[in-house]
Amino acid sequence: MSSTTGTDDPASAQGPKGPLLWRSPDEPTRGPRRGLSLDEIAWAAVEVADRDGLAGLSMQRVAAEVGLTKMALYRYVANKDELEAIMIDAAVEEPPGPEALAGTWREQAEEFARLVSDVWTRHPWLPWVTVGERVMGPREVGWVEAAVRVVEPLGLAPDERMDAVSMLFGHLRTTLATASAGTRPWTADPAGGSTMRDLVAAHADRYPALTAVMTDPGRPVGSRWDFGLRCLLDGFAAAARRREERR
Repeated sequence: MSSTTGTDDPASAQGPKGPLLWRSPDEPTRGPRRGLSLDEIAWAAVEVADRDGLAGLSMQRVAAEVGLTKMALYRYVANKDELEAIMIDAAVEEPPGPEALAGTWREQAEEFARLVSDVWTRHPWLPWVTVGERVMGPREVGWVEAAVRVVEPLGLAPDERMDAVSMLFGHLRTTLATASAGTRPWTADPAGGSTMRDLVAAHADRYPALTAVMTDPGRPVGSRWDFGLRCLLDGFAAAARRREERR
């Protein structure tokens, strides 16, 4: 990759020790002395995303937040992908250590799910920017480590543990979707037109099963979160019992 600033090669941001967000804070860097830390850059990006959503995130806006020109920002991060990487790892916060989750594996799983949901609620863009193949940062990997640690007592096979963790995160993403910024919930239309609920009801003969569900008073989103979590954890426990019975 060619130099962006003429004084620092963005490609060198990977460094000999891997991606930028895995490098030690005191690892030497090329180019002129820098007046800001990567953490300050990361939190400026988080503030932009919290305020304006991912669509509003740009190198230009983050540079303005920290009093730099866009070109000067490239001395810290090579591109927007790298900017997103460090801001994600800042926003996820520190993962829970072994001492932070107590009780049975199920109680730990429930508390873990609440902690993840709290972080994602504070930063509604996080569930969606963390989807897909990419290099995760040390804090984000720490959350996965904590989740795997929670299901360890079940005695599942290694691949089953990872599948369980993936399903847990998937459930949290799905149930947060109706309340997260940047999504399109069924119950709200920012343009002021018909909601999806209205449209389905108007075509009840075509969608009878869905109409019956949607016209029920229902429960708040939080209860859907609880119901799905209970079903998931029940399934994990059943899988563990079946594995034990086969031994």
